[in-house]
Amino acid sequence: MTYLLAIDQGTTSTRSIIFDAGLRPVATAQQEFAQHYPAPGWVEHDPDDLWRTALETARAAMAKAGVSAGQIAGIGITNQRETTVVWDRATGKPVHKAIVWQDRRTAPLCDALREAGHGPMITAKTGLLLDPYFSATKVKWILDQHGLAERAERGELAFGTVDSFLIWHLTGGRVHATDATNAARTMLFNIATQDWDAEICGLLGVPMAMLPQVHDSADDFGVTEVFGAPVRIAGVAGDQQAATVGQACFQPGMMKSTYGTGCFALLNTGGVMVPSTNRMLTTVAYRLKGKPTYALEGSIFIAGAVVQWLRDGLKTIGAAPETQALAEAADAEQGVILVPAFTGLGAPYWRPDCRGAVFGLTRNSGPAELARAALESVGYQTRDLLEAMRADWGGAAEGVLRVDGGMAASAWTMQFLADITGAPVDRPMVTETTALGAAYLAGLQVGVCAEPAIFAKTWALERRFEPMMAVADRDAKYARWKRAVAATMAF
Repeated sequence: MTYLLAIDQGTTSTRSIIFDAGLRPVATAQQEFAQHYPAPGWVEHDPDDLWRTALETARAAMAKAGVSAGQIAGIGITNQRETTVVWDRATGKPVHKAIVWQDRRTAPLCDALREAGHGPMITAKTGLLLDPYFSATKVKWILDQHGLAERAERGELAFGTVDSFLIWHLTGGRVHATDATNAARTMLFNIATQDWDAEICGLLGVPMAMLPQVHDSADDFGVTEVFGAPVRIAGVAGDQQAATVGQACFQPGMMKSTYGTGCFALLNTGGVMVPSTNRMLTTVAYRLKGKPTYALEGSIFIAGAVVQWLRDGLKTIGAAPETQALAEAADAEQGVILVPAFTGLGAPYWRPDCRGAVFGLTRNSGPAELARAALESVGYQTRDLLEAMRADWGGAAEGVLRVDGGMAASAWTMQFLADITGAPVDRPMVTETTALGAAYLAGLQVGVCAEPAIFAKTWALERRFEPMMAVADRDAKYARWKRAVAATMAF
């Protein structure tokens, strides 16, 4: 039989899944890895942990499935986006820990660039807003911090998002590449010309000699021999774009929202780049056969991470599923609001300086009310995104929202999401859509999988959540959320 291997390198763990030729998952392996917080608002990973867990989980999944390298037709890679790695081309060793997408250390640099008037130019070319979220200022920080500008100019150093770092090691340093979706998240890539932008690179002091070659999302990314026989790396996409593919959102107007560490909603706009007037991002959804498909995207920094905070910070739960029972038992009349701005606020606010806040506490508030507020915060933040997308695209938030990711397993959370947005929420049979999208892209490239229109017909609904909350109640609750956000930003 023919199999596909998907490596899903996420923010808190790495997962590898073996899919059969029908894109049915056969075996899975997962490992968590350490998060490093060297200063307030700073988040780092050890790049060697990312490579090690990718390699170990891939081998473990293959062993569970009883699959050899010779039976794998292709590898698809999907990854946490914007996370930045700079490494020595001669040794493959990182010169600094990976600076994670959540990291806020370059906020002063972004402020300086904004004050100098560079924001409109950067947005026009990249579709992104000037924010420390993106890779560009992270690269500059690493080069400046370690005095590496001259080495970078000489081509001795390589920069990449996590996909590039994994491809480099999988191919033994023979291939330095990325795909258009990951390139589009660096704030160095012109999404209209589909190439690295010399003006922005010059402005930030990022030598173009450091940059990877940009490929289609389904393409030839080289061959790896680390599994005992040659295997083609044939598909690459950033995690949110891979989920868009896995959810078969191939038609303009289709929309998905992924609930992992953060939450990311993408609206397919087809071949048209839609400039946002509501602080959404214009980005590349995927690129096939040299043709980019664009999307509007809203990014929430804290979704599933708020449940991790309940577990690891407050220690009010032992495991994530416990939040549903607590939310059901909570006193809804208290109306506690949690604004989880632990690493700033993402779209549509873009306030990296904000920090989390809780409103409406009473003497009777306890773990149940906090758990409910935590889950509700995900729905409120999603409505923020859909309201902005509605204004940019027109009616987008009235359509069906396809959901995936870890939090999609919580029926309580998904029902609240439908209630507060007023949109039907569709949960698919396969919720591991990020890995599925990566596997599909690889399968498309190697000839195992059919064209997108045919693949779309295989998407299957597991459950639809219809809005049940009265419109007046929905709007009243959302108004309280907006007041809480305003107060948080004013603090």
